[in-house]
Amino acid sequence: MKPFLALLVMLTPALADIETARDLMENSDFEAAYTELVPAARAGNADAEELIGIMYAMGLGVERDDVRAFEWYLRSSMKGHPGSQSAVGWYYEVGRGMPAPDLTRAYMWYTLSAIGGDPDAAISLEEVVKKMTPEMIEKAHVLVTDYKGWMYPFR
Repeated sequence: MKPFLALLVMLTPALADIETARDLMENSDFEAAYTELVPAARAGNADAEELIGIMYAMGLGVERDDVRAFEWYLRSSMKGHPGSQSAVGWYYEVGRGMPAPDLTRAYMWYTLSAIGGDPDAAISLEEVVKKMTPEMIEKAHVLVTDYKGWMYPFR
């Protein structure tokens, strides 16, 4: 078997598991969905990581846990997943599951999410900037520049 074909065969079950998990979530079978998602998430699939983050954030099939939700969202975010980046921005903005809000990091993640194509991120960005000082915004721009270069090298 050619290397590309072998890779495709290996990846196809993981993608099927995510679609199966989405179907299970739509049918409110969250425990089964979690079981389907964990192998793909542990293998580094950003969509699976985001869905597990949602499950922990909302207590769907698992006990609600803001710290674990944030960690799953963060894993997905570091792979450039715009929806997870918005979620991480929201956690930083409100400080849920953390010692305190961090508006600078919220701004950074909302900006990266907007660059990645999440239309809601721009709205969140408009709101968070109203709470920030010019110094916080300047620091956030430095962080965006640092992350954007490797996360979105062609944008």
